[in-house]
Amino acid sequence: MTTGTARWLAGGPLVLTVAALTVSAVFGVAAGDLMDAFAFAPLLLAFAAVGAIVASHRPANPIGWLFLAEGLGFAVGVATDTYATYATRTGVAASPSVDWAAWLGAILGELGFLFALAVLLFPDGRLPSSRWRVVAWLIVAGEALLVLMAATSSAALRAQSSAVRASPVRLIPDGVAESVISVVQTAFIPLCLAAAAGLAVRYRRSTPDVRHQIKWVAYAGLLTAAALLICGLVFGDPLGGLLAVGPLIPITAGIAIFKYRLYDIDVVISKTIVYGSLAAFITVVYVVIVAGIGSLGSGFLHASSRPSLGLSILATAVVAVAFQPVRERVQRLANRLVFGKRATPYEALSEFAGRIGETYATEDALPRMARVLAEGTGAARAAVWLKDGAELTAGACWPADGAPPARAGFTGGEAPAITGTDRVALVYHQGEVLGALSVAKRPGETLTPIEDKLMSDLAAQAGLLLHNIGLTQQLQARLTELRASRLRIVAVADDQRRRIERDIHDPQQQLLAIAGKLALAESVAGQDDERERALVAQLKAETSGALETLRELARGIHPPLLADQGLIAAVTTQAGKAPVPVAVDADGVGRYPAEIENAIYFCCVEALQNATRHAPGSAVRISLAGDQRQVMFTVTDDGPGFDPAASTAGSGLRNMSDRLAALGGSCQVDSRPGRGTTVTGRIGFGGTLGGSGGGTAGAAPAGTGDTVPLAGCMG
Repeated sequence: MTTGTARWLAGGPLVLTVAALTVSAVFGVAAGDLMDAFAFAPLLLAFAAVGAIVASHRPANPIGWLFLAEGLGFAVGVATDTYATYATRTGVAASPSVDWAAWLGAILGELGFLFALAVLLFPDGRLPSSRWRVVAWLIVAGEALLVLMAATSSAALRAQSSAVRASPVRLIPDGVAESVISVVQTAFIPLCLAAAAGLAVRYRRSTPDVRHQIKWVAYAGLLTAAALLICGLVFGDPLGGLLAVGPLIPITAGIAIFKYRLYDIDVVISKTIVYGSLAAFITVVYVVIVAGIGSLGSGFLHASSRPSLGLSILATAVVAVAFQPVRERVQRLANRLVFGKRATPYEALSEFAGRIGETYATEDALPRMARVLAEGTGAARAAVWLKDGAELTAGACWPADGAPPARAGFTGGEAPAITGTDRVALVYHQGEVLGALSVAKRPGETLTPIEDKLMSDLAAQAGLLLHNIGLTQQLQARLTELRASRLRIVAVADDQRRRIERDIHDPQQQLLAIAGKLALAESVAGQDDERERALVAQLKAETSGALETLRELARGIHPPLLADQGLIAAVTTQAGKAPVPVAVDADGVGRYPAEIENAIYFCCVEALQNATRHAPGSAVRISLAGDQRQVMFTVTDDGPGFDPAASTAGSGLRNMSDRLAALGGSCQVDSRPGRGTTVTGRIGFGGTLGGSGGGTAGAAPAGTGDTVPLAGCMG
């Protein structure tokens, strides 16, 4: 059946329903019976309208056609009954049209049990399983018998209308028909219960979408039952409850079938439980205090039939004091009934937001985040992932024993597919991907739209938390590196002292030899002139050698030329002593604080020594550059090069990195096999430096240089 045909077929019964209700209203007003005129209109219009919408958009779903049949049938039945009442009151009861109208209304009035079939087929129009075919056929057979009895006897007519007693068609004796109708209507009690049981079975075996569809109708059914009970007990008219609340049943069924805002039913049910319980609480308090206590005092009864003002004020005070505690308890109970043991989405968001405002260690914050995610979505497992380069690493999982894969690939800006998860949401902070959240539902369950939105909201809030965690980890890494750097500096200082001690050993031996020869020269003075002259010549040569050795040692500790003439002169002089050809370039380099010049000079010397050691025979170029913000150096050789990723950091470049990092600078190595090696370092500073002043000229370093990780090193 095409959609156009379905709309035409569904529109006809809807128009007829409206026409029948209009006729009922006209005759009801004319007969002076407003109850018959308008009471059934909302309920029947709801059935007919929803049925027409469902039938036109879901023509294969029989529920729409069943709703249409019920709406149209009862509307015609009400119209004919109203017409019969009008005819009786106006004196035209003898007219054959009255009998036929009442007969038609009695037949259509028997279609009410079709609702049991709609319940059994809800929401997709199919039976829960083939085993339920017997129930469906029994419902159809029972309806057929009721319609047959109504069409061929006066039994149904007498039961439904008091205006007309005899049916124009009497093929079956009324006694036989009444017996059949009684048996069939009694049989419909277990059939209706079986239809409800089928809906319950479908609920237990279905997906979350179908469960929420059933929740909508069950919610409306419970409200209608409560209205019937209250109206029956309080007003003695249960039909009023059906007419007032009954339209919710077809309306909620239509919402469920079309899945419009399907998962809002959890919130609706929770609020209904809360406000219904509060209304019951207020009523009970008022009845107990005003009616109960008031009845104990005979004076109140004799004095007036009205409630005591004092007891009313007391009841109001009790309600005011106990209202908030009762509301909180009822809210927790409602959330437990609706959401189970897991937290509501709002509780999860609230708790998650609270976590962001608190301070936790990294090892505590990530598990808490995973637990909140699992409780809020009802997932069997939830995990928090952290971005590590081109991969995601599992930072925490809840429960802890259900760990996902340790790593997952990540490329581009799309959420990756992680094995064993149902949903992955990326976590951003200022446009940068910092990690992801993932959940895995239990077998047979899927993530609901509300849970999906909750996960997206949690991922949006998690950005700041992961950013803070990342900053904390970076700070911890920097502190760890700082501690290690200090230990290395101490170790280097100790090594330098030991080296100086070793270097001083040779001049010390030379001085001891000179002292011995001076004693010998003193012993031969005036006795052997030739030997005396030879000893003096030796002493002169050895003294010069010891002095040169001490000067070399002093230049190794701190070259005087660096303090006197600056970086360019000191580096150029040291380059001239190298065993390989070295070119020195300088651009904009002036004088800087002594600590900056010392760090740059010794880094250049260290890099030059590495080049001569690992790339003998290669050409080396040292470039110095500076401006008002930083001073930089580059030492490049055209040697064989190496792979920094495959090499371990040697002490030489570690020392360089430590020297520069201590002043807020950085060191980077760029090398490839066959393409030589380049060592680049920089130190940033504040203030205005330059000129040709002494080593302490200018402002102190501010340590604003960028930190570039040392990829590898030599020597």
